[in-house]
Amino acid sequence: MSDTGEPLSEIVARALAEDVGSGDVTSEAMVPEGARARARMVQKQPGVVFGLAAVKETMRQCGVEDVDSLVVEGRWCGEVPAEVALAAGPAAALLAAERTALNFLGHLSGVATLTARFVAAVAGTGARILDTRKTTPGLRELEKAAVLAGGGRNHRMGLYDAILVKENHIALAGGLAKAVHRARSAHPEMAVEVECRNLDEVAYALGTGAERLLLDNMDTETLRGAVELRKASGGGDGGGPSLEASGGVDLETVRAIAETGVDSISVGALTHSASCLDFSMLVVVESA
Repeated sequence: MSDTGEPLSEIVARALAEDVGSGDVTSEAMVPEGARARARMVQKQPGVVFGLAAVKETMRQCGVEDVDSLVVEGRWCGEVPAEVALAAGPAAALLAAERTALNFLGHLSGVATLTARFVAAVAGTGARILDTRKTTPGLRELEKAAVLAGGGRNHRMGLYDAILVKENHIALAGGLAKAVHRARSAHPEMAVEVECRNLDEVAYALGTGAERLLLDNMDTETLRGAVELRKASGGGDGGGPSLEASGGVDLETVRAIAETGVDSISVGALTHSASCLDFSMLVVVESA
């Protein structure tokens, strides 16, 4: 996680606070004091596992110190069911940690798995799959780490670490040229990205010297036109600004978008629409 991000321990503590609260009343009523148990965490759907650090931290905060990972994160596992982690400790602690640990593991593995599917869909085109800021509040660092585990790339982490000039910025700055000038003056160390909605805006943005163009909601024909405009402006053979396609991207359309010649494709769905990967935790009592 980056230096600006929230520590994993705090993210987990907040999740446990909303789930466990003042205590697990069911386990307090039924689990004998001093009972110990072992638990197996099992992957039930094919996909990419990610989130075991959050599982271990959840277990630790609940009082379970003995947790062993059985898989390498970031690799596709197609043979399921498959054990991904083992834990041992106080039975009540394992039960208290179960749902929060599985929530982290299922959600983050879902993000990594969906990312891997998009990356596979564009294989051989040279296009990179990027995430966006459309993340779950409070979980951005973890979700973006899951995108990396799935083979994708991170776009900017937030508003603080990259410049993206959009329609509203242009209007408030008094025009695109002024907006780019102000961005360079304020942060000369940062690359400037400009959002474009049509080929006229692409042609104008190419003249500003922006390092990156965000091609927003363009069909494939228009995207190919943007690539040709870059070539015509002297940006052939890898030169000129990087072109990023965004909007209208799903697993059905991403290959055609990649084949237009854009350099990257940003996909909000990686983090805002990923389905959880299915895991379960099976507990066996050791002593009571």
